[in-house]
Amino acid sequence: MGRRSRGRRLQQQQRPEDAEDGAEGGGKRGEAGWEGGYPEIVKENKLFEHYYQELKIVPEGEWGQFMDALREPLPATLRITGYKRYPEELAWHTNLSRKILRKSPQLEKFHQFLVSETESGNISRQEAVSMIPPLLLNVRPHHKILDMCAAPGSKTTQLIEMLHADMNVPFPEGFVIANDVDNKRCYLLVHQAKRLSSPCIMVVNHDASSIPRLQIDVDGRKEILFYDRILCDVPCSGDGTMRKNIDVWKKWTTLNSLQLHGLQLRIATRGAEQLAEGGRMVYSTCSLNPIEDEAVIASLLEKSEGALELADVSNELPGLKWMPGITQWKVMTKDGQWFTDWDAVPHSRHTQIRPTMFPPKDPEKLQAMHLERCLRILPHHQNTGGFFVAVLVKKSSMPWNKRQPKLQGKSAETRESTQLSPADPTEAKPTDPSKLESPSFTGAGDTEIAHATEDLENNGSKKDGVCGPPPSKKMKLFGFKEDPFVFIPEDDPLFPPIEKFYALDPSFPRMNLLTRTTEGKKRQLYMVSKELRNVLLNNSEKMKVINTGIKVWCRNNSGEEFDCAFRLAQEGIYTLYPFINSRIITVSMEDVKILLTQENPFFRKLSSETYSQAKDLAKGSIVLKYEPDSANPDALQCPIVLCGWRGKASIRTFVPKNERLHYLRMMGLEVLGEKKKEGVILTNESAASTGQPDNEVTEGQRAGEPNSPDAEEANSPDVTAGCDPAGVHPPR
Repeated sequence: MGRRSRGRRLQQQQRPEDAEDGAEGGGKRGEAGWEGGYPEIVKENKLFEHYYQELKIVPEGEWGQFMDALREPLPATLRITGYKRYPEELAWHTNLSRKILRKSPQLEKFHQFLVSETESGNISRQEAVSMIPPLLLNVRPHHKILDMCAAPGSKTTQLIEMLHADMNVPFPEGFVIANDVDNKRCYLLVHQAKRLSSPCIMVVNHDASSIPRLQIDVDGRKEILFYDRILCDVPCSGDGTMRKNIDVWKKWTTLNSLQLHGLQLRIATRGAEQLAEGGRMVYSTCSLNPIEDEAVIASLLEKSEGALELADVSNELPGLKWMPGITQWKVMTKDGQWFTDWDAVPHSRHTQIRPTMFPPKDPEKLQAMHLERCLRILPHHQNTGGFFVAVLVKKSSMPWNKRQPKLQGKSAETRESTQLSPADPTEAKPTDPSKLESPSFTGAGDTEIAHATEDLENNGSKKDGVCGPPPSKKMKLFGFKEDPFVFIPEDDPLFPPIEKFYALDPSFPRMNLLTRTTEGKKRQLYMVSKELRNVLLNNSEKMKVINTGIKVWCRNNSGEEFDCAFRLAQEGIYTLYPFINSRIITVSMEDVKILLTQENPFFRKLSSETYSQAKDLAKGSIVLKYEPDSANPDALQCPIVLCGWRGKASIRTFVPKNERLHYLRMMGLEVLGEKKKEGVILTNESAASTGQPDNEVTEGQRAGEPNSPDAEEANSPDVTAGCDPAGVHPPR
């Protein structure tokens, strides 16, 4: 910090005395506009141009347009959270760059709107080409999905939306397991997924090339989990992102692709192994390089020996412009030396260039692969980034899964248990190194393996219903140590008061409730789908789970004073609401406006219908439900469910700020600002009002009740006034 301060003082001393902001000699803000004075990066790379002109991935006569498009900023695009296919007015494309959106004073309100709606999960700011892979997966609500390299999570949120295509079903049969190798990026992934409030998402932290095979309980027996859909969006050199990541212009070299090819192939192979027969896997990169694209697909198809085939998806996204995959390409070193065949590569280059980087020699084999079914999206065709997508369908087990493993003198039980995850070199050591990421076999052999593993687990001292992080001997833990996932046992005395207070329906899946502590008071209760519960309970020794479940209840600081110690959490209210039969207050649109703009409105400020429902309720957590009136087309025509608190003489809502703003916008109110002390949100309707809002905390103290539940709730450390803490802190 000292050096920076001295540097700033020197700059001020050297600055001309008569220079003003924006004037000549007084900084570059005036010249650079919204650029902020940063030097412009020269968007030139002769090696890049030479490489792709030689490979002919751009149609003849379009090279100038291709390069011009790459030099233009990428337009901002956004996707509205919905459960239909795009582009049915749910994905929007602007002609404005992200920088202009951020810096332009004229667009300040629009930018604030985008940020707020993104935080509340109603829109996702996602590059247009990035939306393609999830669409081509053709997801259905019952599908079990693996996202192998998921962070930062924009595609994962798409997959979650597709699972919830029927919004009347709170717990779809399918789920998404989102994985990333980077522990810190996993928390970014959690933040993205949490915006959608789904009980069907689990975030795990593994190397995708050796992600463990999981097992589930099926009618009392353990079976290997195979996924119906797998998204394999692998790490890549990213030269298709030059329009937004301008550093690529000066850093681009073919060495990046050569170094990544092996990892990409291992990840794709691992994905293919875990794909169910008849399932679909999408392989994608944001690179235009055939070494990362067609070479990986060709090598995977060749080693699959017919188990995989490329699907023809040319008619699945009408309106999308794309180029077919190429069938011939060459390999270039970082210093510009070309090789057309593996045999021509000198031995000294064998560590850098591998045989899988070249197209197959056999013309018949090459033709049978149908590499032209791959999709390459070029930036100048529809004003997007560059992208590559290939859709693979699994016809049968991978060939190495069919072969019985060689026996090497170990006891059968030990041998079977270690062969379950031969990707871990500390447990299984096949003679062929290429099989390090390959499971041993499937079919009947998998059942035997599962039973052996079950016996070993049952012999251990694992607590029932506790899914903790894997022991250090089995897996090295990087990053933060996660709390365990503990399912609430059937006889836990914690649940009956909750069940009675909210009159929960008998169909409520209480076995799916979990907490994150084995000791002390349970502060938060989370809910997962029964399928994810199955995965958690049967794989706690193998997986490093970062996060799963949706928060449905939070403990009150003074909950013992009420009939129920737990209040509802807004994060999970839409999942929980179908099972609640008590403490529901139907409110009008005017009531919703008051509840969302004032912190503790008295009963007298609300409609008489609302008051008549609230007056006989005991103090505590409530559900506030707005039902649209079809007879009044000017009123809001979608239902709203809010968490609230019935106090002594008032009602308050526990809703995150951005969600409040969302509902107010839907009702046609423009949000002008916020008075933090009074907890009031100013709108275009309330701006003219000069009266101070009533505050129940003060009112309660005036009435001689310093310990009123409302006062305690407002002053509790884990509750932000007027906001649900679920929207602020990730579950721990």
